[in-house]
Amino acid sequence: MRIDILTLFPEMFCGVFGTSMLGRAQANGLLDIRTHNIRDYADNKHRKTDDYPFGGGAGMVMMPQPIFDCMEAVQGGETAHRILLTPRGRLLTPERAKELAAFDRLILLCGHYEGVDERVNTIIDEELSIGDYVLTGGELPAMVLVDCVARFVPGVLGSEQSAEDESHSDGLLEYPQYTRPANFRGMEVPEILQNGHHANILKWRHEQALLKTKQMRPVLLGRFGKKTE
Repeated sequence: MRIDILTLFPEMFCGVFGTSMLGRAQANGLLDIRTHNIRDYADNKHRKTDDYPFGGGAGMVMMPQPIFDCMEAVQGGETAHRILLTPRGRLLTPERAKELAAFDRLILLCGHYEGVDERVNTIIDEELSIGDYVLTGGELPAMVLVDCVARFVPGVLGSEQSAEDESHSDGLLEYPQYTRPANFRGMEVPEILQNGHHANILKWRHEQALLKTKQMRPVLLGRFGKKTE
């Protein structure tokens, strides 16, 4: 999968995708992540990319010209799914991330300032948000989206089961996890996890996931119920 990120601040991505899981995935040819500076496509000598909004109001708005030219140059006439990271977008969910992982190529546009000229939406396929809060720009959401989507790209995690077992994969939070030693400062790993009875372990994990979700995010239980109906 190739992912292009259009941004005013490419320096924010320096080193972010070069380590851990994403670094290995790129080294193995599973991911190709590239950043592009929108300022390089501004048609004015000061590389200006924003201006005052028509109708007045606080802040500045990203101009359409640099974005259009950047998008056209990066896409190069090839097929790609184009996403604008913005607080008004639909919420990024595990289900949507899994769907996005099926695309061969994504282009992410990082919004900034007070927003993006509405005409930019004519070259965008969807708007996404990572939560109901406002950040200074779309760079951090782009990082989150890349990491989230990459986990569903075959081979990136090494084990396909890993993505399925994580929090939110089935609508519930993840069950408690333990590793060695079995006794640490008097705190014991639950015996059921040590007896090797697979069916009982699965049952325990499901019960614990329900309990953890009820304690931490009870609103998710309603969604889980709808999925199982």
